[in-house]
Amino acid sequence: MNEPMQGATPHNTRSGFVALIGAPNAGKSTLVNRLVGTKVSIVTHKVQTTRAIVRGIATHGPAQIVFVDTPGIFRPRRRLDRAMVTTAWGGARDADLVLVLIDAERGIKGDAEAILDSLAGVRQPKALVLNKVDRVRPESLLKLTAAANEKAEFERTFMVSALTGSGCGDLLDWLAERLPEGPWYYPEDQISDLPMRQLAAEITREKLYLRLHQELPYSSHIETEKWEEKKDGSVRIEQVIYVERDSQKTIVLGHKGETIRAIGQAARREIGEILEQKVHLFLFVKVRENWGDDPERYREMGLEFPG
Repeated sequence: MNEPMQGATPHNTRSGFVALIGAPNAGKSTLVNRLVGTKVSIVTHKVQTTRAIVRGIATHGPAQIVFVDTPGIFRPRRRLDRAMVTTAWGGARDADLVLVLIDAERGIKGDAEAILDSLAGVRQPKALVLNKVDRVRPESLLKLTAAANEKAEFERTFMVSALTGSGCGDLLDWLAERLPEGPWYYPEDQISDLPMRQLAAEITREKLYLRLHQELPYSSHIETEKWEEKKDGSVRIEQVIYVERDSQKTIVLGHKGETIRAIGQAARREIGEILEQKVHLFLFVKVRENWGDDPERYREMGLEFPG
């Protein structure tokens, strides 16, 4: 955990880490972005998009809430899966509070049910957050709330829509009051602890997934290899998209390079908006067989390499 920051922050401050755990595609990253007020975690319709822990920082009155967006928890099949699930549970056990996010449309089944059954090993105070409630009838929500609270001990239940923001204000109010008293961990204007090089790589990965959701397997990885601030105020960024087979490289490049150009344009636009400066983005595609078994790639992603 980070050491509290000393300095000019409001009196009687509160601060702490709030971990979000849930099944893949429950809406954790969308909710973190909503609560922080800006994009700090990438969002796609591809499951297990979040791979490592991402911290988003929200200031709410005298409280600084550090949201820990964890990878979705599911039954792991590969080494990368095991690393992500271990990271998610570790993020929950290191936090001050834990928010358990349930997709109200899907209800309690599969991975969501397994998570609720495993919460006995998490001693931190927990709150239940039902997401996508705008798509479910009120009577179904009441049944879902009762069923979840029978399986685990929650201090509060919140019904929200991460997409529209409904219910998020009440959740922020409760978290701000519930966190322990103490100095803030980060400067007031900081919204994430993710290095910009890594966030830029994540944004490109998001655009890659959005463009090639059906065609590209989950096993692709992006690294920012060069970052050069130019004299004219612009920045030159070089990134490598790693795939495991030549056939995947062909898919990423597309016919006459059309696909990778579209991915690059979308990523460059968003990175430039975040940096508030002109971005020159250059993407390269390389084949690295079995990169999912390379410990160095796990360190790059902030994951512990499972034996």
